[in-house]
Amino acid sequence: MSRSQTVFIRQLIAGVIVGAACLVVAMKYAMLIEPAAAREVKAACNGLRPSATNPNFGSLPSTAPVDFTAQDHTGKMVKLSDYRGKVVFVNFWASWCNVCKSEKPGLVDMTRDLANDDFVVLTLASDSEWQKVKSALPDGAAFDVLLDPPQSEDDNLGAIARRFGLTAVPESFVIDRRGHIRYYFINKRDWHSDVAETCLQALVDET
Repeated sequence: MSRSQTVFIRQLIAGVIVGAACLVVAMKYAMLIEPAAAREVKAACNGLRPSATNPNFGSLPSTAPVDFTAQDHTGKMVKLSDYRGKVVFVNFWASWCNVCKSEKPGLVDMTRDLANDDFVVLTLASDSEWQKVKSALPDGAAFDVLLDPPQSEDDNLGAIARRFGLTAVPESFVIDRRGHIRYYFINKRDWHSDVAETCLQALVDET
């Protein structure tokens, strides 16, 4: 073997060793980054005090996709699964609910701040007719509104709200891209707060 061939082989071996070392470092770095990102999501969302359980879904996050079908203001029937692949924020409310009214401004601001093709806000109104919903939203809405009428005159909550384990409104759920319930929030929150928007944006940024 000539001297030049020996030098070439040594350089090749050295290159392979350096490449392998770089790959190991990159893999370790990726392993550190991914948990850090996951911790950021968990910390931000936990700051909103989510419920660890739901009466109908048990311990959260869920492992099974959820779905429902409800009517929009045009009469079109909309499915939650129509938004599979997006992060969906689902808010249950009603025109007669004063706490819901106080929550709406922050919900509007959050919807506008996080407007994105990968994120949608669906609100379901526990009302028997659209006129009551429209009266509660005289200026329209930045978010999508669906009608969730009660099944009987003796009930003040919509049928879908009941299926989601609700006994009162407002309550909210965050559904991930696979249709799984990631977070469940009982009562109102300041959805325009930094911690709320950080939580939701971090979920949108997940791949």
